[in-house]
Amino acid sequence: MKVLLWHVHGGWTDAFVQGGHDYLFPTTPARDGWGLGLGGRDWPAREVAPEDVRAEEVDVVVLQRPDELAEAERLTGRRIGHDLAAVYLEHNTPKGDVPTSVHPMADRSDLDLVHVTHTNALLWDVGRTRARVIEHGVRDPGLHYSGALERFGAVINEPVRRWRVTGTDLLPRFAAVAPVDVFGMGTDLLDGAFEGSPVIVGAGDVRPPGMHAALAERRAYLHPHRWTSLGLSLIEAMQLGMPVLALAATEAPRAVPAEAGAISADVGELVREAARLLADPDEARRRGLIAREVALERYGLRRFLDDWDETLGEAVGRTPGS
Repeated sequence: MKVLLWHVHGGWTDAFVQGGHDYLFPTTPARDGWGLGLGGRDWPAREVAPEDVRAEEVDVVVLQRPDELAEAERLTGRRIGHDLAAVYLEHNTPKGDVPTSVHPMADRSDLDLVHVTHTNALLWDVGRTRARVIEHGVRDPGLHYSGALERFGAVINEPVRRWRVTGTDLLPRFAAVAPVDVFGMGTDLLDGAFEGSPVIVGAGDVRPPGMHAALAERRAYLHPHRWTSLGLSLIEAMQLGMPVLALAATEAPRAVPAEAGAISADVGELVREAARLLADPDEARRRGLIAREVALERYGLRRFLDDWDETLGEAVGRTPGS
C-alpha cells in the first residue's frame, strides 16, 4: 500500500516504516511541521513534494493532528472516508478536564482511530468513532547494559517547560542518591534550575545510537513522568537491559513489572530502591534482564507491524473509492 503521513513523532515512525509498505512524507524546502520529510532519518520511505502527492494515488493516510484532515484532502484531491481511507493515530493523553475530555475525532464514521496505549483509550471519549489500541513497537537496540557508572539516566524532552508533567521537580530526590543525567530536547535549561541541589546534568538531545550507549552505562533508568502516554525511551531502556525506576502513573504500571526495577506512586519507595540498585550492581543487572525480556515480548516490532497491517487493510477495505 501507499501510505501518506507526516513526520510528527520520530520514535513511533521509526517502527512504523519498517512494515514494507510505500511510505510517503510531504517535504518542503522549509522543512517545517508540514514538510519535514524524513528529517534526516535513514528510513525505508520516500520524500514527496506536496504538489506531487496527488499523482501518487495514495491508498491510505495516517493522520496525527486534527489539521491534517483538510491538508490530506487538499494534497490528494480526495475526500476522507469516501475515496481516501484514513486512520487517525492518537499519541497523547488528554489535557485539561480529563474525565470529560472529548477527542477531536469523536463521533466520526469516515475514519478509524488508533490509540497507542490502553490508558489513552480509557481516558479519551471518542463517542461512536471506531477505535482500537495498537501498543508501541520498538526496534530492539540490543543488550548493551553495563551499569558501570554510579549515576541514573533519564530522557525528558523540555523538562523545564513541562516541569511537574514530566516529574522534573522530583529529580533532586533521586540526585541525592546519585547524579542524574537527563537526555532530551531543552535539557540545557536544567543547568541552574535547582539551586543548591545535588547533581542534575542536562546531557543534551543526542541521536538514538549515542544516547543508547550512554544510557546503558548508567546504573538505572529513571522515569518520573506524572502524565504521559508512554515514553518510547522507557521501552528502549528496558530493551537495553537497564533496570527502571518508574512512577506508577498512566501506562507505566502495564509496561513495567516490579521485578524489572521498581514502580510506585510513592516517590520515597522509588528513592530507596534507587539506593539499593546503586549499592548492588548484580541485583541491578538481574532486574535489567527481566526488563529486557518483558519489553521484547510486549513491545516487539513484529506484533506492532502485524497489527498495523490489519488496521490499514480494514480501513482501505471499507472505503468505497479507495
